[in-house]
Amino acid sequence: MDIENKIALVKKPPTEELIQEDELKTLFETNHSPKHYIGIELSGKLHLGSLLISGFKINDFINAGIQSSVYLADWHSFINDKFEGNWDKIKQVTNYYEEAFKFFCPGVNIVKSNSLYHNNDEYWMNFIKFSKHMTLSRAVRCLTIMGRTEKDQLSLSQYLYPSMQAVDIKELDLDIVHAGTDQRKIHMLVREVFPKMKWKVPVAVHQHLIPGLTNTGGATDTTFTKMSKSNPKNSIFIHDSEKEITSKIKIAWCPEGISDNNPILEYCKYLIFRDSDSFTIERPSKFGGDMLFSTYEELESEYKNGKIHPLDLKLSVGRELNDIISPIRAYFSNKFELFSSI
Repeated sequence: MDIENKIALVKKPPTEELIQEDELKTLFETNHSPKHYIGIELSGKLHLGSLLISGFKINDFINAGIQSSVYLADWHSFINDKFEGNWDKIKQVTNYYEEAFKFFCPGVNIVKSNSLYHNNDEYWMNFIKFSKHMTLSRAVRCLTIMGRTEKDQLSLSQYLYPSMQAVDIKELDLDIVHAGTDQRKIHMLVREVFPKMKWKVPVAVHQHLIPGLTNTGGATDTTFTKMSKSNPKNSIFIHDSEKEITSKIKIAWCPEGISDNNPILEYCKYLIFRDSDSFTIERPSKFGGDMLFSTYEELESEYKNGKIHPLDLKLSVGRELNDIISPIRAYFSNKFELFSSI
């Protein structure tokens, strides 16, 4: 594959930001198999955003000939009080995530922070060296990467989290770091501090975050609300049955004629049109019959012009999402023990 096609795969949606394209081009010119990772904190059952959106992007990297890793941050999850700091539960969820990403992203490498840190004096020496370039106020500004703010009452360990996440990148010898747009601060910190330490500076790729199903701000409030594992009514999980998917989709926030942060349209754009060049909205003949769209832009335009009823869109999206999730749901049908108690 030529370099232009590799760059196109890296930039393919859900990528929203690439820092910097010229660095990526040089990387591909000098390294035929660069190293990439996405770091994931363990928190709950996987959903459309945490597995599908991230997994699609990982597969882009793999298809571009990049050595791709999912870094399962078990120690970071413990520090951030996930599962109330229950280490046995964190280990169980780590195994569950490993199974899911190996299935959805064939060829991906799985790395766990518990293994990375074990008997690794060099990591902790680098952790101290990196932290000497940090101030407490800078650590506080980075707290958003772990879903915290300076107003939260935190343990001392949580202020160490940004330095740990940065030094993970050094220890894994990464050429490309990848995360949701909510992790941008840590990557910019890395790109600022690593040159001072004469450490390799990675290219940064930030992907789109899809909204949850519900909206609490009123019928016309288009404020973005990320899909969250902690709110089952706001998320579509990879284990949801077809009936559950349909039920959740029916009550989703989808105001007529509004496209901004409309979750149903977002799922069309980033999931349904991801690997398909058509999408059909099924309607009874008395209401005009089926509508076939070959691009997302065409669908969005018709919706904004009021030519598509929200319920018709919802029901057709629900059917498509079920088709996408069905193989994952089937894979886990005999692995219930991995996620049943989450």
